This record gives sequence, C-alpha cells and structure tokens, in this order.
Amino acid sequence: MDFDLSEEEQMLRQMVREFSENEVRPIAAAIDRDGVFPAENIAKAAALGLTGVSVPEQYGGAGLSSLATAITIEEISRCCASTGVILSVNNSLVCDPILKFGNEEQKQRILKPLASGEKLGCFALTEPQAGSDASSLRTTAVRDGDDYIINGQKVWITNAPNADWSVVYCVTHPEKKHHGITALLVSKEFSGFWVGKHEEKMGIRAAVSAGLHFDNCRVPVANRLGNEGDGFKIAMATLDGGRIGIAAQAVGIAQGAFEAALQYSKQRTAFGGPISSFQAIQSMLSDMATEIDAARLLTYRAALTKDSGVRFSKEAAMAKLFAAETAMKHTIKAVQIHGGYGYSKEFPVERAMRDAKITELYEGTSEIQRLVIAHAVLAEQR
Repeated sequence: MDFDLSEEEQMLRQMVREFSENEVRPIAAAIDRDGVFPAENIAKAAALGLTGVSVPEQYGGAGLSSLATAITIEEISRCCASTGVILSVNNSLVCDPILKFGNEEQKQRILKPLASGEKLGCFALTEPQAGSDASSLRTTAVRDGDDYIINGQKVWITNAPNADWSVVYCVTHPEKKHHGITALLVSKEFSGFWVGKHEEKMGIRAAVSAGLHFDNCRVPVANRLGNEGDGFKIAMATLDGGRIGIAAQAVGIAQGAFEAALQYSKQRTAFGGPISSFQAIQSMLSDMATEIDAARLLTYRAALTKDSGVRFSKEAAMAKLFAAETAMKHTIKAVQIHGGYGYSKEFPVERAMRDAKITELYEGTSEIQRLVIAHAVLAEQR
C-alpha cells in the first residue's frame, strides 16, 4: 500500500491548508464562543469543491478519492474542528450514501446540489433511546399510497438547523427489527417536519446540533434510499465511511494542538531557557509527534482501503478509535505544555481539548469501535 500522496493530492492539501489559514482560523475562536454556524466559510469551501470531494463531477462533486476527502477534513480541522465536521457530515454521511445507494433521479435531483454546496445535508439516525444501539429506533414511517408518513424524533443531529436535506432512518416494519428500517430523504420544505432545541455543547460549538421532529410528515416514496428494509445496512455502511472522516478530524485537531504546543515550548522560558530544552517537555512532544503520525497513517490506510473497493469496516474502526484517543490524549498534553495559559481561551489548545472529546463519542463510541474490531479479528481466525 503506497502512502505517498500523488501530485494532485499534494496540491489539494496545500490549497486546503491555505484556505484554512486564511479563512477558517481567523474566525474559529469567535464562532466557537458564540456557537455560530460558519455559513460564509462553508460557501467558500463549496466554491473550492470541498462539499463533495469524492463525488463524481457529473453529480456536482470534485471527483477525487476518499483519501482526498480525509486530507480535506484533516486540514480544515487543524484550524477549526467545527468547520471540519460540518464538511465531513455532508461528504461522508450524506453525499456518500446517496451516491452508493441512490437511483439516478435522486443523484441528479438531490445529490448534485448537495455535492456542489448549493445545499447542505445531515444524517438523522440517533434517537433519545437509540444511540449506539441503532437497531432500537422508534421513529416510524408508514406507507400511504405514494408517500410515507413519518412520526418520531431524532436527537444530536449535526447540521440539523442548517440542513436542506436529511437522511432519516425510520422503522417501516417493527416486527422485522433491524431488517425493518428504511432510509428516507427528507427536505426541510416538507410539512410536519421541524428542527427542535439547539444543544449547548462542550466542543464543536459552531457545528450546531439539534433535534428533528416529525408529526405526520409526508415523504414521497420516490425519496426512499434503496429498498424498503435496507436502512440498517445503509446506515452501517455509511458509518464506516463517516468514521474515516472523524478519524481525519481527530488527526487535524491533534496536529493543530501539537503545532501550538511546539511553538509555545520554543517561546516560553523558565529557569534560564526555553521549556523545549526540558526533557519532560521533549518527552511529551516526541510522543505527540509519533502517535499523531501513526493515527494519520491508520486514517490514510482506511481511506485507501475504501478506495480499493473492498470492505473497510475494521480499518475504519481502527483509525477512528486510535485517532480519537490520540487527539484526546495529546490535546491534554498540549494544554499541560502551555501551563496556566493553556486554560485560557486566548490560546487555541483549550478549544482543541474540548473539541477532541466528541471524536471518542460520535459515529460510534470508542467502545463500539472496539466491538467492531474484535468481531473482525475473531472472524479472521475462523
């Protein structure tokens, strides 16, 4: 497996890094403080082709690889994890399943404006009582002629207040359990559908999360993604790809915190010299550099495995698990290296530490990733 970036991928990384430094970083602290969705920067990202990186050009995307998407999310998250996950959701959790499971009409009507950034999407799976156990959904969709009628509630939906389209997972046949779940594409324009309370979160505060409510919401059968009963399969396949995006986000968060800590350690003096000369600080920096690089390589491997067309559940889970725990571990170290200043909102590392925690939770907790990995390695030994 070749981990060297192609010339096209290197150019993409440079372009996204320049965009992140010039447009994303300057407002990152303010939008986090105020919990404001970065609409202007998402529009600029769309103009650069970053809202549908891996979607073919015929459907409004940039026509690049899954690795290119991971590079994009990493570079954006290095400066602002909120902006990173907004783009990750649209790329991985919305565009990807429509591309993979949608029909041609859906790709032209719904995917194309999502991939081009004209519209924005969200992934509506989690419910008040169904987080890690995605088979326990209670939101229902009952067939009524050429429509489905949805009733129920979703929670913790990233992009919900700003999304034009939602991929909503509903129970169509309760007696079939997880085989009775169906995915529907729901427009914000449909009646009987509204956005609920905005959540006050510890981190990624500018990536606004909220609940979705459905009260006899009519959705055309033409908006069904795949066949009736395919929803659980679609959700699980989608989450595999989404986990690569969150792994990339975690790597970006960790890399940004490491760079800040490294720079601070060279500037901060104590006992007659820079603290970077102290063995304790050097030990932390060396661990950070090594483990962040390892997380990046796991993430790249997962993306390359996805691009190869074979199953990548184990690789995605490994990348997400290790990158998330690396981000949490080393953003804490970045705060420690900053000392008291690390606790101040004037420095970016406290935001990085708050942002890092969510990567251990969403799109499958670290405990769920360990289950996925264990099932895979046990199956390999049969």
